[in-house]
Amino acid sequence: MNLTREYHTCMICNVSYRNGSENGTSSVAMGQDRGKYDFYIGLVLAISSSIFIGGSFILKKKGLLRLAKKGSMRAGQGGHAYLKEWLWWAGLLSMGAGEAANFAAYAFAPATLVTPLGALSVLVSAVLSSYFLMERLNLHGKLGCLLSILGSTVMVIHAPQEEEISSLKDMAKKLIDPGFVVFATGVVIVALIFIFVVAPRHGQTNILVYITICSVIGALSVSCVKGLGIAIKEAIAGKSVVSNPLSWVLLLGLVLCVSTQINYLNKALDIFNTSLVTPIYYVFFTTSVLTCSAILFKEWEHMGADDIIGTLSGFVTIIVGIFLLHAFKDINVSLATLAVSIRKEERSGPAVNGYPYTSLHNATEDLEEQELGLPFDSISRRNGTISTS
Repeated sequence: MNLTREYHTCMICNVSYRNGSENGTSSVAMGQDRGKYDFYIGLVLAISSSIFIGGSFILKKKGLLRLAKKGSMRAGQGGHAYLKEWLWWAGLLSMGAGEAANFAAYAFAPATLVTPLGALSVLVSAVLSSYFLMERLNLHGKLGCLLSILGSTVMVIHAPQEEEISSLKDMAKKLIDPGFVVFATGVVIVALIFIFVVAPRHGQTNILVYITICSVIGALSVSCVKGLGIAIKEAIAGKSVVSNPLSWVLLLGLVLCVSTQINYLNKALDIFNTSLVTPIYYVFFTTSVLTCSAILFKEWEHMGADDIIGTLSGFVTIIVGIFLLHAFKDINVSLATLAVSIRKEERSGPAVNGYPYTSLHNATEDLEEQELGLPFDSISRRNGTISTS
């Protein structure tokens, strides 16, 4: 009787254990599926953000050009007639939609993925301007666009698909992590030194001063955006986030960081060439954000060596693409001009040490004839005859 009771007890425990294991496995699988689902949502939001922001520049520019044709006072001269132009408002709304999509993307996808994809907005703007604004996109620009697309694709393939932080409670633990505290303190110290010491002396002459301020502060602003995105997700799920002090701290930090970025970025754009400011700012800002993401969110801990190399390679490829797109945009280079230059080189012959081979060869023969004491006429010799006296 006791043996029978023990047998039944063991069978019940075995079934319970098996059910518990199956439930645990299924919950882990559901968590992984949900993580992938969030990753793709963030990816779509990041790409759509680039499309909206890139298109907004074209719409605004078209609106301003229409006003210029009508003879209205231009915005650069202090005019505000663009407020009555519907194309300008369409561009403004498009930019707002893009920024909202970018804000939401941080709540679903890692910052390591969302931030570098912002380069696609530059690509979208360049391509659309060649079609709608008749701005010529030269060969360097087309290669830059291709490299930006390839780099973005590589980063998407190798980006981390796991996200540790899913609540404000987790975010609070990350913010007091010693590594991030040291990093944030260093960022604030560097920003203050540049703002109050370096900028007054060298800000008007060195392009890196204002860009460095925007970039290091940008790392903290992205962290605030990420935290607020998580707070919004919790609010949608029905949790109370208004009473959480961290929500207001993140909001205040975002306002301070963004206002500082806008101020010094406008100064850089006002003093220096936009074609230089844009790529340098992208490189500095993205590098700063990737560093902050690695320290705060520890997204890189879930990546293997091949994924880390792939992510960095994709980032460098995007940098090269943006550089080609901006640095040589005023040079008239196309496949047609390359073909013409190749035909010219073929007619003149191969070059040796910077001189056409035919001229160098003839000059060498003339010199040899002079050394031998032979009378020569270089013009008649090139025509196939040698004069003699």
